[in-house]
Amino acid sequence: MKVVLFCGGLGTRLRDYSETIPKPLVNIGYRPVMWHLMRYYAHFGHKDFVLALGYRGDMIRDYFLKYDETVSNDFVLSEGGRKVELLTSDIHDWRITFVDTGLKSNIGQRLKAVEKYLEGEEVFLANYTDGLTDLPLDKVVAHFHEKGKIASFVSVKPSQSFDIVKLDTGDHVDALTHITKSGIWVNAGYFTFHKDIFQYIKNGEELVYEPFKRLIDAKQIVTFKHDGFFLAMDTFKEKMTIDDLFARGETPWEVWKNNHSSNGNSGK
Repeated sequence: MKVVLFCGGLGTRLRDYSETIPKPLVNIGYRPVMWHLMRYYAHFGHKDFVLALGYRGDMIRDYFLKYDETVSNDFVLSEGGRKVELLTSDIHDWRITFVDTGLKSNIGQRLKAVEKYLEGEEVFLANYTDGLTDLPLDKVVAHFHEKGKIASFVSVKPSQSFDIVKLDTGDHVDALTHITKSGIWVNAGYFTFHKDIFQYIKNGEELVYEPFKRLIDAKQIVTFKHDGFFLAMDTFKEKMTIDDLFARGETPWEVWKNNHSSNGNSGK
């Protein structure tokens, strides 16, 4: 299946990290977060990518046009540096379509803008391109086909450290519950769509608001609950957390290395 990656946002909450690099190109170790995500999808056999570009899309194009395999692969150097023999490779069998979807477009508009590049795809995958996980993607896809709906997204438990406040009709606090113990699930930004999704999106609409409301009313959307690892790189603090995990060699999202078996269940 093709994989649509939304790469056009400004990443304003990461501006403390960089004023010029688009969020998908922010590095984790030797490679950008979008590369880690693409390696994740490729591990499950999905190697045909459609990049919905926006802010600093030129940098994303340039990154792949000048891609250096030696950065993340073992190799042999000989003949005084004139010959490089790769011992492993990572993107040689990927197909990547680069699409300018507008500087200020929302996710719904970006998806509509790449619709023509999904022609012939009955089902496709999509992602916000900022969250890493050990999610069993094969089970997600199987769950989608089993349910026979138009849309599905992955739900995860929130990891943020704040409390949910329950109030009475005034300002009296009835309850205070840490969000991780509240029973709340949140959208992780990992989507599976039938091609009919485009019938639910009108011009200018944000994907998860008006279109998803129509899908909910039509009972055409389901979710897959994932209890395993998930961490979104939305803020500088979360970026540091991921960097710390990488430095310690604790990288559950690197399923291509870890052969990790994660816990996931279908949220019925």
